[in-house]
Amino acid sequence: MKVAMYYNNRDVRLEEMPKPKISPGELLFKVKASGICGSDVMEWYRIKKAPLVLGHEATGEIAEVGEGVKDYKIGDRVFVSHHVPCNSCRYCLGGNHTVCETLHTTNYFPGGFAEYIRVPKINVERGIILLPKEVSFEEGTFIEPLGCVLRGQRMAKVGSGQTILIIGAGISGILHLLLARAKGTEKIFVSDINEYRLKAAKDLGADAVIDARKDTKEELLKLNNNRLADLVIICASAQAAFEQAMKCVDRAGSILCFTAPQPGADVSVPLNDFWRKSIRILHSYGASPSDLVEATELLRAKKIKVNNLITHRLSLNEAGVGFQLVASGDECIKVIIEPFKS
Repeated sequence: MKVAMYYNNRDVRLEEMPKPKISPGELLFKVKASGICGSDVMEWYRIKKAPLVLGHEATGEIAEVGEGVKDYKIGDRVFVSHHVPCNSCRYCLGGNHTVCETLHTTNYFPGGFAEYIRVPKINVERGIILLPKEVSFEEGTFIEPLGCVLRGQRMAKVGSGQTILIIGAGISGILHLLLARAKGTEKIFVSDINEYRLKAAKDLGADAVIDARKDTKEELLKLNNNRLADLVIICASAQAAFEQAMKCVDRAGSILCFTAPQPGADVSVPLNDFWRKSIRILHSYGASPSDLVEATELLRAKKIKVNNLITHRLSLNEAGVGFQLVASGDECIKVIIEPFKS
C-alpha cells in the first residue's frame, strides 16, 4: 500500500509499505480522509521519531474484520481514535482521561496518511465511532480536533456573557470560535499575524480581529469598552502568544493554554499579580471518549459546520505540499489528505 512517510516538514515522501495484517480482535481500516493537525508539523516534536507515518484524524471504511469482532462489519463508515484510555485507572475515574498511561501508549498502525490502518484490539473496543449518515468522511476528520476543543472549553467553563480573546486563528482557534459562538458567548475577539486567517475568523463570526503585530492589549481595550478578556485561549505556540495572554486577561479571568511552546521555552508568570487578581491558568491536552462522542453529535446536528473550513483536499502524493501549507499557515485553514484521491 501507499503511505506518506514523514522525514521533516519539507520532506514527506510517497512510499510503499506492506498492507497490515490483522489478528483476532482487530480491524483493517481503509482510510478515506485524514486531516493534517497543527501538531503534525511541530517539527521539534515529530522529527525525533522520523521517519514515520503521521495522521490521527482519520475516517474511512472497515475493510477486514478480525476473528471475534462482533460489533462491526465490513463496509461500516467509522472514525477511529488513535489513542484510547483504560477507563479504569485513578486518572480516568477522575475524569482526566488524557493523562492516562494507556492513552499515551496506544496507537493504530501506521498512521492516518496511509491507504490502510491496522486497528489494535484495544482501539476496536474503546475507540471506534460509527459515522452518522449525516456526517461525511471529510466532516468526520473534525471529530478529534473538535473533541479537543470541547474538553478545553469545558475546563474553562465557556458560556454566555463572557468576553473571549483567542490568540491564533489556525484550525484550533477557528473551532474555538465556532464552539464558543454556539454556546452564546457574548464577545469573541481573535488575534493572529496572518491576514488570510484573520479575514477567515471575521467571516466566521468573530466580533473583531486583531493584528497581533500591534499592541494586542491596547487593541482589545479599544474594542471591548476598555475591558480586558474574561478568558484568553492560546492557540499559537509562539512564546509571544503566552506573554500576550498574560497582559490581556481581566481580573477573575482565565487563561487556557490549548497549545504549548517548544520545550525549554520559559514564560515568566507574575504570580503575586495573578494572586491578587484571582487569575487562573488552565491547560488542556487531547480529548476523552465522551468528548469525541459529543463532537460527533455536534457535527451530525450541524451545530458546528465545518465544510467551509476545508481549504485543500490533497492526494497522498501531495501530502508534502499539505505539510508545507500547514507549517507556513499561508492561505489555508484545514488541509485534508484523501489516500484514494486520483
